[in-house]
Amino acid sequence: MAKRALITGITGQDGSYLAEFLLEKGYEVFGLVRRTSTVTFSRIDHIQDQLTLIPGDMLDQTSLQLALQQCEPEEVYNLAAQSFVQTSWTQPVFTGDVTALGVTRLLSAIRHVNPKIRFYQASSSEMFGKVREVPQTEVTPFYPRSPYGVAKVYGHWITVNYRESYDMHCTSGILFNHESPRRGLEFVTRKVTHTVAKIKLGLSKEIRLGNLDSRRDWGFAGDYVRAMWLMLQQDTPDDYVVATGETHAVEELVQVAFDYVGLDWHEFVVQDPRFMRPAEVDLLVGDPSKAGQALGWEPKVTFKELIQTMVDADLELVKSGGKL
Repeated sequence: MAKRALITGITGQDGSYLAEFLLEKGYEVFGLVRRTSTVTFSRIDHIQDQLTLIPGDMLDQTSLQLALQQCEPEEVYNLAAQSFVQTSWTQPVFTGDVTALGVTRLLSAIRHVNPKIRFYQASSSEMFGKVREVPQTEVTPFYPRSPYGVAKVYGHWITVNYRESYDMHCTSGILFNHESPRRGLEFVTRKVTHTVAKIKLGLSKEIRLGNLDSRRDWGFAGDYVRAMWLMLQQDTPDDYVVATGETHAVEELVQVAFDYVGLDWHEFVVQDPRFMRPAEVDLLVGDPSKAGQALGWEPKVTFKELIQTMVDADLELVKSGGKL
């Protein structure tokens, strides 16, 4: 019998890569999707006929219980969230309801339907915020600097709480920034690569960005979903930092992208105060040694390869007039 897995947030970047990965492993894959008029399936179009999509909402525990009863999974990967940091400032209550309390609803549903289900929670490097030490590890204290980061801290600790209180197999992956050609345009990496493609093709003249000095640990989303799966194959649940261990400034991201198409970024970049965060996170870099030792995981795609791949994909997208 094939293993069954339920993925919340299956239409997002990580959900689509994870669904591909699990299908290749021979899983029967189910995805939780909200019934709205604006849901896009573009990231999973190529595999949708191999998936079973189930209606449900992270704001409604009854729908989560029904979804679990319907698909009877051995593994649940919770990737659903209001995941854009900037939006969390303008929608802090909604962010908390989905990204924080949504985790509680799903864990509670699992406990009542089948507490033997293995659960993965997508925690975030944004929980570290105003970092207490460099690099950040599984035991680095959290100091979130956005409503999104605060919500993720709640989701992380409620996962630990259910693990310790109910002896459930609940694991958190503290993932640092991970990108791909499937990343949304609101994220700075994709905003840069997509605009660079438009500038190269003569369709745009500038790109407006916020803090160019912010440093992040950027990896490839396809590498990171492999770590998620490895975590749930362990006999004992635990928490793991997933990162490259390297840090790069936004300015370096910009330079790599513009250099790749033979342009000088200084001629096109405009710093815009609108894109500055009220409370900035300046430096995030993870220590993935525990994941390397315990899971045998390491990233395969380099920062430069990642950005160049994204530029290539966006050049093709813009040339074809394709939709995201």
